[in-house]
Amino acid sequence: MKKNLVLLWALLLLTSCANEEPEPIQFDNPEFALQIPAGFPPLNNAVAENKPTLYGVELGQKLFNEKRFSADNSISCASCHLKTNAFADNQVQAVGIYGRIGLRNVPPLQNLAFLNFYNWDGSKLQLENQVLVPIITPEEMHSSIVEVIDKIQGDSTYKELFYKAFGDINITADRIYRSIAQYQYTLISANSKYDRVQNNQGAHFTETENRGFQTFQQKCASCHSTALFTDQSFRNIGFPVNTATNEAGRARVTGVATDYMSFRVPSLRNIAYTAPYGSFGQFATLKAVLDYFDKGVLYSDNLDPVFKNNANRIPLTEQEKYDLISFMKTLSDEAFVGSLP
Repeated sequence: MKKNLVLLWALLLLTSCANEEPEPIQFDNPEFALQIPAGFPPLNNAVAENKPTLYGVELGQKLFNEKRFSADNSISCASCHLKTNAFADNQVQAVGIYGRIGLRNVPPLQNLAFLNFYNWDGSKLQLENQVLVPIITPEEMHSSIVEVIDKIQGDSTYKELFYKAFGDINITADRIYRSIAQYQYTLISANSKYDRVQNNQGAHFTETENRGFQTFQQKCASCHSTALFTDQSFRNIGFPVNTATNEAGRARVTGVATDYMSFRVPSLRNIAYTAPYGSFGQFATLKAVLDYFDKGVLYSDNLDPVFKNNANRIPLTEQEKYDLISFMKTLSDEAFVGSLP
């Protein structure tokens, strides 16, 4: 009898232990140390509210490459934002689900933590608010955030990453937006030949590059200023107009007529990797852009004064064009695009 009681007690003890939930493993999720280049402008205020963390960035990178974001599981963020092209692509206009053509050229993703506006028309002020746009746009992913969550919430890898990044396995829209933004904040490019020359790191401009730099300072730097090579302003520079009925440039956002066909001044960093150029890929090459500036741009009442006050053009000799292109190629960051380890 006594032996039977001992066996019963042991069985109850084992059953009790088996039914206990295991203690969750706690993960240390330290802040991701952003390498801020000397001379860069301050970080966007949104970064302070969504500081990148070790696992937040890891999760964001995985989500950035997740094709289940699209309705037919064929398109991810990385499908259009290719690392080898400074996270742009070489399409004239974005190509999304079912081969649908988007309204505009795909912009590169670099130094986003320092920008105050996103998209060609500056429609978003925070990266966290931008993430949903391609998901729901019919010409891009043609899906919904509810559908995205439904597709990935049973994935054990995502459960683990969300737990590491946020402390539990709940997959929410806000967490998706925040983690992708955290990953994009880490895409900092400041290791070009130009940077090495400016920082006295043993690099030197060739005579051609130096002439191009001088021409750039005289004829380009008023718009492509700061270490980002953009003043982040919106300007109508007289490019051929996209005749799509829903295109109005910055005026789509502000509703102000004087913003019609004005677009955010693009950074020239990594410009050699991001052809074609213009809001909807109007120009196949940098030479074509400079030829257009030299010949004379399209007039409009809100044409930028840089052109309007100079007979609608930026006069350039053939030598100046060649030199300028040589200089702009010094803004290529080979490590950033993956050409170097």
